[in-house]
Amino acid sequence: MILVKNSGYLFFKKKKYKCAIGFAGTKKNKQEGDKATPKGIFKIIKVYYRKDKIGELTTSIEKIPIKKNMGWCDDPLSKEYNKLITIPNNASYERLHRKDNLYDLIGVINYNTKKIIKGKGSAIFFHVAKAKYTPTQGCVAIKKDDLLFLLKNIKKNNKVKII
Repeated sequence: MILVKNSGYLFFKKKKYKCAIGFAGTKKNKQEGDKATPKGIFKIIKVYYRKDKIGELTTSIEKIPIKKNMGWCDDPLSKEYNKLITIPNNASYERLHRKDNLYDLIGVINYNTKKIIKGKGSAIFFHVAKAKYTPTQGCVAIKKDDLLFLLKNIKKNNKVKII
């Protein structure tokens, strides 16, 4: 079990890691654009990574190298809402191939992914934190080395509890 607390700390295997969460903290009834990290119990269902920056990645979770034309739709009006898309695209999206290192490694949390509800929130990721752990738009962000360790040591059915 990975435990993410509103205090800005993540706990895994009896270790404490600094992390960043959404500007608005954690929230049970998350909505698109509210800058909150959703409360609940989830799984990391896929991992996207920059092979040019990470190299070979060891994880039991399905992993997909990030290509320059990959994006994640955050447009509630699109039929591709909260899904991986090819860009350019007419819908609003998050670019996965970025110049900064924030999306060098992304763990997709299964929040609003099975039966997608438009406007409930999209692109909820575990990703690399900024140097000062500034808050995210709703994701969980940790140091790159910590994220690599986490992904190497969790199993695909491990739970992520955000409180």
